[in-house]
Amino acid sequence: MLLDFHSEIYSWIRGGIFVLFIYHLLIFFQNKSKLYLYYSLYLLAVTIYLLQHVVYKTIYQDLYLYINFSIQFLAFAAYISFARELLDTRSHLIKWDRYFEIATTALLILAPIFVIIQMVLGYEYQEKAFTIISPIISLFTIASYVVIYKKIKDNSAFYFIIASVLYVLLANVSFVEVFTGKAFFTDLGVQPMFFVYLGTILQCVIFSVIIGFIIKRIEQKSKNAEIRLAVKLKEMEELKMTALQSQMNPHFLFNSLNSINNFVLKNEIEKASDYITKFSKLIRVILNSSSSPTSTLSEELGILSLYVKLEQMRVNGGFDYIVNIDPKLNLENIKVPPLFLQPFIENAIWHGIMKKEGEKIIELTIKEENGKVLFIIKDNGVGIDKVKAQTHVMSEKRKFFGAKATENRIRILYQNQGVHIETKDISSETETGTKVLISFPLK
Repeated sequence: MLLDFHSEIYSWIRGGIFVLFIYHLLIFFQNKSKLYLYYSLYLLAVTIYLLQHVVYKTIYQDLYLYINFSIQFLAFAAYISFARELLDTRSHLIKWDRYFEIATTALLILAPIFVIIQMVLGYEYQEKAFTIISPIISLFTIASYVVIYKKIKDNSAFYFIIASVLYVLLANVSFVEVFTGKAFFTDLGVQPMFFVYLGTILQCVIFSVIIGFIIKRIEQKSKNAEIRLAVKLKEMEELKMTALQSQMNPHFLFNSLNSINNFVLKNEIEKASDYITKFSKLIRVILNSSSSPTSTLSEELGILSLYVKLEQMRVNGGFDYIVNIDPKLNLENIKVPPLFLQPFIENAIWHGIMKKEGEKIIELTIKEENGKVLFIIKDNGVGIDKVKAQTHVMSEKRKFFGAKATENRIRILYQNQGVHIETKDISSETETGTKVLISFPLK
């Protein structure tokens, strides 16, 4: 039975591999995951390769003189691409993944070259060329398994190696035919290629099981992420009305809710969850500080840092936020109105750097100068004069969202003594930007 390629056992193996090909190809068309595409292509190539034993002594026999080795190269290229997706080597094996990419390209080039060799020189030269190339492929494969085993501590990687090594070992049993001759196997009542068939079906079954486990793990992670998101959204709803009564600018609150909504609509669950976590933390800190008319400058900078992190997630490409603090200042002893810097930073973001292409920078400098605390907020945005020209609505009433109210709070806190707030356009022929100066007595 094992001597006849038309027998049931060989037919079942070929049929099983073909059914797996159809199944995973259909899944690919449903979810467009490259994992299923590469695996189905690998199964298709293996199926075509094994069919050569069925078409023996038929009109298609000569076709395999041209594609026998080429289809093996294509199968291995699909196998490597499948492994990259399955094991996420782009993240776990950044350097070695580049070698996988090179190997895949080389195999895709070798496939048509071997067809040309057959057309020009004949099958004998294909065999000679393959004899030279196959040890190189084998060494690369072994080295890859070692790297995967050492670097990726995951059950999927372990079983992937087991399945692959199992196939390689059984395939090499068949390769012994080159040295012993076919009679060595036929005398034992088995075709040499039987071990390739056996290794292939075992490998494909294990690969399919691994994919099943990965699907289950992804679904579980997605479910957990959705649960976490639901909890965060509930927390956000509970904080929403209270937060609107806080001293945070309402524009920021509504924009934050819109940002969360956009993340959800784009199915960026992790980003939405991360944003809501930071947003909730910021609101809690604000509410805790809202019971007092003042806070320390140290607390204010901590709240401001949380706010900036949220805005960096919203701004396309992000921006750099640089803080320079005079070491002589004792931040715990300086009292300021809660969130007094936030409206100025918000204006620098949404009316300055947001309208600018390229690198975006906001720099906050805090220092002592002539017995006063001086705050310098500098951005490299388009400049306040350009904003005025574009909007035609930069009136005293709207010169900053929330800035006027903040200015009044500072003046009340310091009884209007020595308080100074100034906005300058610092644009020149070589650069653009806006600078805000805020100063009040140190004590």
